[in-house]
Amino acid sequence: MTSVPPPAEPAIEELLRLLAEPRAPIAPSTVSTAREVHVADSLSALELEPVRSAARVADLGSGAGLPGLILAASLPAAHVDLIESVGRKCDFLRHAVASMGLSNAAVVCARSEEWAAGEGRESYDVVTARAVGSLATLAELASPLLREAGVLVAWKGARSGEEEQDAATAAVRVAMEPTEIRSMRPYPGSRDRHIHLLRKNGPTPNGLPRRPGMAAKRPFGTERN
Repeated sequence: MTSVPPPAEPAIEELLRLLAEPRAPIAPSTVSTAREVHVADSLSALELEPVRSAARVADLGSGAGLPGLILAASLPAAHVDLIESVGRKCDFLRHAVASMGLSNAAVVCARSEEWAAGEGRESYDVVTARAVGSLATLAELASPLLREAGVLVAWKGARSGEEEQDAATAAVRVAMEPTEIRSMRPYPGSRDRHIHLLRKNGPTPNGLPRRPGMAAKRPFGTERN
């Protein structure tokens, strides 16, 4: 279990206060365990060298800023873009960035495909995604955002052979190679938690990003279904 870096403690305490407010975009039933579960789960990424050394990070479907806000507080030398398409969640993230005093985080209120087609294209060392979508979908969304050799870090629960096979099958079409699946025990009582790492192994393929929503509706690698 990774502990909070001491310099990040005030900012993370402020985030926990914000998560307890009614407008926070997390399930009310998880507020009481936010520190032990959400924060601890997010901090587990600090065990990964690509995350610790990243200069630019994009947090896909950032929602309540988990893990993006936690990583921004813990990695002051990195710039973290919080990519979120839902307006009310963007409002929460902007408020959190200001309240936490984070000068190294920014909110991108757009679909990731739109951001990847413009200013965000091939701009990041690491893309993070926690509880967002399937591995094949995430690999496709991350590819045009990542520089060559950049890494997707995806939080998952119990392993799924079918999901992992879909991601491996899609690898050539999205230039994203699965490289590691790490078992994690980020908080007391956690089990079957895994972080998947996929590395971009070439230029962004032509045709990526596809139009918004296609990666989720028709992921590469799942055509047999």
